[in-house]
Amino acid sequence: MPATTHTVTNQAPPLVDYDVFASDAALAEGVARYVAPERAEEVRAELSELGRAAGRAETQEWGVRANTHPPVLRTHDRYGNRIDEVEFHGDYHRLMRHAVAAGMADPWTRPDGQLRRSAAFYVWSQVEQGHSCPISMTHAAVPALRHEPTLAAEWEPLLTSREYAPGLDRPAALKPGALAGMGMTEKQGGSDVRANTTLAQPLTADGEYTLTGHKWFCSAPMSDAFLVLAQVEPGSSGGGGLTCFLLPRVLPDGSRNTFRIQRLKDKLGNRSNASSEVEFDGTTWARRVGAEGRGVATIIEMVAATRMDCVTGSAAMMRQALAQAAHHTAHRSAFGGTLAEKPLMRNVLADLAVESEAATALTLRIAAAHDRAQAGDEHSRALLRLAVPAAKYWVTKRCTPMITEALECLGGNGYVEESGMPRLLRESPLYSIWEGSGNVQALDVLRAMRREPEALTAVLTEIGAARGADHRLDGAVKDLLNELADLETVEVRARRVVERLATVLQGSLLVQHAPEEVADAFCASRLGGDWGSAFGTLPTGLNLRAIVERTTPAG
Repeated sequence: MPATTHTVTNQAPPLVDYDVFASDAALAEGVARYVAPERAEEVRAELSELGRAAGRAETQEWGVRANTHPPVLRTHDRYGNRIDEVEFHGDYHRLMRHAVAAGMADPWTRPDGQLRRSAAFYVWSQVEQGHSCPISMTHAAVPALRHEPTLAAEWEPLLTSREYAPGLDRPAALKPGALAGMGMTEKQGGSDVRANTTLAQPLTADGEYTLTGHKWFCSAPMSDAFLVLAQVEPGSSGGGGLTCFLLPRVLPDGSRNTFRIQRLKDKLGNRSNASSEVEFDGTTWARRVGAEGRGVATIIEMVAATRMDCVTGSAAMMRQALAQAAHHTAHRSAFGGTLAEKPLMRNVLADLAVESEAATALTLRIAAAHDRAQAGDEHSRALLRLAVPAAKYWVTKRCTPMITEALECLGGNGYVEESGMPRLLRESPLYSIWEGSGNVQALDVLRAMRREPEALTAVLTEIGAARGADHRLDGAVKDLLNELADLETVEVRARRVVERLATVLQGSLLVQHAPEEVADAFCASRLGGDWGSAFGTLPTGLNLRAIVERTTPAG
């Protein structure tokens, strides 16, 4: 018989068994805005099916267990043979299998592919972020490999496959599908990859090399192949310099490539994902991708694609944190009513919702631009050159403070692991660091402005589509142009410039496409003069109730 002192009341039910896609108005409306009309229903049904799978209680438990039981490194087998394998919990494999089957590694083989894939990544990564890394790397390897058509023809069908085939039991060519990782950074250089010392020596005239060196961070070490950077000595086989290579884990004859996993990184978050430190010796075999000395130019297309996923993954975490906060406060009562009905809590929730919607709007616009750029649209190509690093800088920067505030909405319940909020909070700084931290992104934006003026023209044209729709947005555009007028001191102001660029771009998208109450709140608090430093400081006179009701998921 239950103890009468322990009757549980006034606790919010778990947010499970709901459609993660359909309950997110900003996401569903954004996808419908950009997808071709003849495919709209097909895409909506596809994403809603994935959304229901992501919202299932069972699926949520997969994410919990994949993080509770992190990967384990096995350097040797029982007989002392070096194997360099990482073991994952079964639920990690379940998450991976579902992601691959849903086409999250493949935006390349169907119309509206990047938009569909980004929306799916946004939905599914709300379950668990760690397994998203190999999914992201695999999809991003394709444009880099296209610099070497022979390699692309060999690997692209495997990387875009919807069959998940883990393990190193056979060469990738004999598997129904493959995964790709990346190894760029080294301990002495970090983001300065030109300081890399890993050495590549030519074996044949056909682009085969041996590699010797060390990678401080190597993503997804159980992948079938890796794109890595290494130095080629000038005159040994060509011009030399930093060059990109494809390094398989299993060689064509079925033997293992020399790929020494020294350790797995003990990280703040992203616990289900095996980030590793690896060494290559002179028997490590690789194939060149692109020309010698063009390593950065070759692999940068992979980096651009994974930076896009940093934006998408951050926006997804922001949405999930908001959904949890809105759900909890809609069910939790205090001081005579539900928390969500309290004026100050409503202000907090509305402010979080505006931030989330702005991140989602920018994410989907960039995804749609990717599809259009692939089809040959020069405006979209130029837009991406600035919009991707600017969005990567700003959206990932806003992720952690927003999740912290959402956690606080749950009070002490949010600080407890069982709520899922601590895991979200630990994950939140990752994307601001991965693929270049904030300073790297800000400097990349400045570099693009100087070297590719058409990129700035494209962004200003994009923003100009909303000209005259809101005086606060118009004023913010004027401020941005004033910032850009003084280029002598622009580097020290780079973060300020990029922040303004990103928020103005978000504001223009919301003014054009979001409900009036959302655009009004964003412009008032992010672009106008009536703002506070903390979430929950939206000015009076806004329709906060409509913003919150638009946000709260059914579940």
